Amino acid sequence: MHLLLLIILFTSLLKIVYKIIWVPFRIQHHFKKQCISGPGYRLITGNSAEIRRLHMEAQSKPISLLSSDHHIIQRVIPSYHKWSLKYGTTFLYWFGSKPRLTISDPDMIKEILMNKDGSFEKIEFDPLSKLLLGDGLLGLDGDKWAVHRRIANQAFNMELVKGWVPEILTSTMKMVDKWDEEIKGKRVDEFEMEVSKQFHELSADVISRTAFGSSFEDGKRIFMLQERQTHLFTESIRSVYIPGFRFLPTKKNKERWRLESEIREAIRILIRKNNGIASQIRSRNLLSLLISSYKNQDGHEDRLEVDEIIDECKTFYFAGKETTSNLLTRAIFLLALHQEWQIKAREEVNSICGDNGQLVAQNLSELKIVNMILNETLRLYPPVVMILRQTCKKAEVIKVGNIDVPGGTQLNLAMIAAHYDISMWGEDAHKFNPIRFNESRMHLASFLPFGLGPRICVGQNLAMVEAKVILAIIVQRFTFTLSPTYVHAPKLLLTMQPQYGLQILFSKIKN
Repeated sequence: MHLLLLIILFTSLLKIVYKIIWVPFRIQHHFKKQCISGPGYRLITGNSAEIRRLHMEAQSKPISLLSSDHHIIQRVIPSYHKWSLKYGTTFLYWFGSKPRLTISDPDMIKEILMNKDGSFEKIEFDPLSKLLLGDGLLGLDGDKWAVHRRIANQAFNMELVKGWVPEILTSTMKMVDKWDEEIKGKRVDEFEMEVSKQFHELSADVISRTAFGSSFEDGKRIFMLQERQTHLFTESIRSVYIPGFRFLPTKKNKERWRLESEIREAIRILIRKNNGIASQIRSRNLLSLLISSYKNQDGHEDRLEVDEIIDECKTFYFAGKETTSNLLTRAIFLLALHQEWQIKAREEVNSICGDNGQLVAQNLSELKIVNMILNETLRLYPPVVMILRQTCKKAEVIKVGNIDVPGGTQLNLAMIAAHYDISMWGEDAHKFNPIRFNESRMHLASFLPFGLGPRICVGQNLAMVEAKVILAIIVQRFTFTLSPTYVHAPKLLLTMQPQYGLQILFSKIKN
């Protein structure tokens, strides 16, 4: 009996040694033979502790705005900045005992994201990270993902999105009318506003009205709870997950359980409310499509389970709010800095809207300058700066470019580095210059704020239409400059955000 126990313990020990010592050593040696190095493997935790330390250091120092240079990589992803300077733009680091190959070469990024033969897989969220988005589109794979994606594609096709322009206008006018009242109430020509919070509430109202047929007030609690979940999510993805940890009744785990329970119940109420609306008067929004039946692969009618609908709602409530609010925040910031482009945008909007000043869906394609400004904003300040994939676990080795990558290796695609690539964008790659989008792009993967390939962001039509409408109305009604109180400190949570908000000085344009 004792001998059997010793054999079991010895076997278990050998497995642990193999997994956390021998395999990392072998992989490190494999890449070194291909002239790829990195910060080096540390037992159990890998390089995660240094990543957290570098983030904390970066967030303690704002960036100077004395020049027009928007090079923010050193603050947003300081580990990439430090290691790419030392080891080159393709390097290996370790998240726990898992190898991560960082890639910023557009050709390799395109090869990975456009692949359809299963060579590259989605990395599953760990159980703590999964609580924010659940089993929605961002976390799904395979046949289940294909069903959910097909439904979402129907909800966010451009024709339907253009039909939501009146709702976007309603939400936006409500916000700018409040700004007007603030000016009248204070009896001043100029007033200061912290706009990032305003845009979060506005985009929350828009995604509520368009995708879920409700309003910001209905979804207010969901957004508030998800905001708190985001901070816990960010913390968990920067730390190595210990199996079984999610079941421990720690203070943060109790908070995670409570937030998850309350969010799911709030969405259940929203679903019941939607089910209570007669089908003939339901709008064709995302929620109604998720609730409706669909044809499965056998041609039979099928429906998503309630928990599947809830998970998708969680994804779109979060992503729909974050993407557009951050895009608007940075677009206003850049136009406040670059007055010449603010004037050009205003002149374009006024010329297109005519005497009545009304913007309609049919005019959106004519907003060429506004579109260039938004694209340049997404290039310099993309909402998501990196995408994770992994080589197929079943494969022994997969070729990426000219690199042999072992199966199961995680791939960290540095999208923001491609956005700042001088060989793609020229010597002024770190500067704001919307005119560069007046020409066709050199490379498909040189600009990918919404991703690329089959998993490209399904909500990008709504994000761009919404941003165009809102920005057009703001430049039409106000002139604005950056407040002296603003501190330039872009910060990466799940998406990129201003650490201390965005303070803008607004003046009403007199007709």
